[in-house]
Amino acid sequence: MSYARPLLDTYPRALNVDADLLASAIDALSDCAQACTADTDADLSEPDLAEMVRCIRLCLHCTDVCTATVAVISRLAEYDPGVVRPLLEACVAICRSCGDECERHAPHHAHCRVCAEACRRCEQACRDLLGALT
Repeated sequence: MSYARPLLDTYPRALNVDADLLASAIDALSDCAQACTADTDADLSEPDLAEMVRCIRLCLHCTDVCTATVAVISRLAEYDPGVVRPLLEACVAICRSCGDECERHAPHHAHCRVCAEACRRCEQACRDLLGALT
């Protein structure tokens, strides 16, 4: 169960963005960070480790960017578009790169397929939220 939407529903101030879009982005960012963390661990266990180095690096970057972004967008007071927009744009970029690399390995590694799906979902959720920001 996700707590993003129930927490947004209890926020004591008015939101300046659609709560469903925000909750979807929060969930997608959290899921993507978790998927990338798990994929990194699985990549490190593969016998073709040298082939997985780029995937591991991108997953580590993606985890860090998504984790920072979800923390910032979960804090709704004093919303600063000058901070939120670049973070979401960074998420779109790293999720695209990481998703592309994971898809390259997906035919041989199911964990990369799952991670690519999480990256694509997160990329789209961040694009959707970016489009709704004022």
